[in-house]
Amino acid sequence: MTPKQFVHAVEHALMPLADEAKAQGMKAYLLNQFEFLGLAAPVRRAAVKEIGKVKWQSSADLLAAAELLWQKPEREYRYTAVDLLRQHSAYLNVNDLPALQALLLQDAWWETVDGLSAVIAEVMYAAVQLKPNAAVTMDVWLKHPSHWVRRSAMLHQLGWRLDTDTTRLFGYATQLADEKEFFIRKAIGWALRDYARWNSQAVTEFLVAHRARLSGLTVREAAKHLTLP
Repeated sequence: MTPKQFVHAVEHALMPLADEAKAQGMKAYLLNQFEFLGLAAPVRRAAVKEIGKVKWQSSADLLAAAELLWQKPEREYRYTAVDLLRQHSAYLNVNDLPALQALLLQDAWWETVDGLSAVIAEVMYAAVQLKPNAAVTMDVWLKHPSHWVRRSAMLHQLGWRLDTDTTRLFGYATQLADEKEFFIRKAIGWALRDYARWNSQAVTEFLVAHRARLSGLTVREAAKHLTLP
């Protein structure tokens, strides 16, 4: 199946299920910025489940399918693209990060950015196992003009558990600490909270040491399951 054939099959599966009433509610939830078919995630995923079993010939074909889905106006096609990329993230490597960043920046909002950030986290985890200095790519992203790319860099170690590079985690949090952007402040807290599940002492010590610089939002997010002195 070619990327175009795959996207056509996805359209064929999703369009008959469109629900205008639900679409309006979903559109309102994202501040009326984007179009929707009105499909909840379980409905959408069930509809494309069998199509998703395609065996891709290369990362280029996989990314081509994702890019074609991304061009569709309704957000559900982008969510399907994210699911597709996560399902086949083993096909991807650091050379594919520019393509993922390009998707991330198109009509960016938190839900697509965070979905792609989960893909990026899997790609980066595999990369640093082979070559630890592969993470320098995220150092570059942390200085990107778009706060969405900076958010993705902050989140790139989500799910790494005790394999988290704490020098980067805490260093990134410190570098971004003075930003006023809500989605950056939230991301710092989210990343710290995720790591706190595995090393609560380290995160507690970081929060205590930097509480004066970190925003209240960041501290609240990071310390949700902690007791700070």
